[in-house]
Amino acid sequence: MSQWPDTRILDLLGIELPIIQAPMAGATNSSMVIAVCNAGGLGSMPAAMLSIEQLREELKTIREHTRKPFNVNFFCHQPPAADEQRAQDWKNLLEPYYRELGVDFDAPTPVSNRAPFDAAACEVLEEFRPEVVSFHFGLPEKSLLDRVKATGAKILSSATTVDEAVWLEQNGCDAIIAMGYEAGGHRGMFLSDDLSSQVGTFALVPQIVDAVKVPVIAAGAIADARGVAAALLLGASAVQVGTAYLFTPEAKVSASHHQALRTAKESETAMTNLFTGRPARGILNRVMREIGPMSPIAPAFPLAGGALMPLRAKSEAQFSNLWAGQAFPLGKELSSAELTQELAQGALEKLVRR
Repeated sequence: MSQWPDTRILDLLGIELPIIQAPMAGATNSSMVIAVCNAGGLGSMPAAMLSIEQLREELKTIREHTRKPFNVNFFCHQPPAADEQRAQDWKNLLEPYYRELGVDFDAPTPVSNRAPFDAAACEVLEEFRPEVVSFHFGLPEKSLLDRVKATGAKILSSATTVDEAVWLEQNGCDAIIAMGYEAGGHRGMFLSDDLSSQVGTFALVPQIVDAVKVPVIAAGAIADARGVAAALLLGASAVQVGTAYLFTPEAKVSASHHQALRTAKESETAMTNLFTGRPARGILNRVMREIGPMSPIAPAFPLAGGALMPLRAKSEAQFSNLWAGQAFPLGKELSSAELTQELAQGALEKLVRR
């Protein structure tokens, strides 16, 4: 008999350890997914920044190197309507930085994009049939979701409030990721855009556990075995860990991001919409400090990043997103496999001792 307090996620997803590696677009590729899967956890391949061809290649590589279940993650936002005035106002706000760095302000603004789940991506899932498919910002429209379910995949999605968790359960999720306010990267919020209503992980998890019948996965401020054990004691069936995996050699992070993760203070993360137009938690840098981390002028997701691209090319540390959750100082220099096993083994020792 398993010593884990709740084995529903293990049974549902066919994994050995209740550790899910968060899908971190831009920082995760197949090498991390394979390592986590082969260590007994659930590796998660982010697809939002991949072309269909790139997605197919990554899934092919995963299938060639592990027989374990894995997760593919998609965004399911609605692309925004064009707003030329807002885009120009945003670029005008950044003009002093263009002048300072000698960047051509009058050149066409690059396009920043993150693709929502669509029929083409669904065809790739039908081809590779991953065991788990997860979504961020709600769920795709029903006909697409039905096609995903028809492949046999289990469906996960992120909830940042109890209302979102209940909606996800009612609309077909097999398990729900309870994403606390401390978590790094984009907030999964989709029923409200009110950041003041967001709840911390260890207050949110037991409330969602009480509100839904499906298993709950805790996410946010979980970076060591203590956090895993605490989440499981609050009723979570598993945890999703992101930022701690950014310290592994499999993580594809820039030199500036690598440096910030290892030198910033614990108080130096903030919610920001400057880099994409949607709230996301990252380590403070120059543009966040000088403009303020949240700006009403920033274009809607995912367009805000375009005007920052030329500045980022000149000074990545000052003008790029450095996603991290509030527990980033707990990160250790371990491989993805070692981290997965340490999180699980350490948590189980604490649970058995109590």
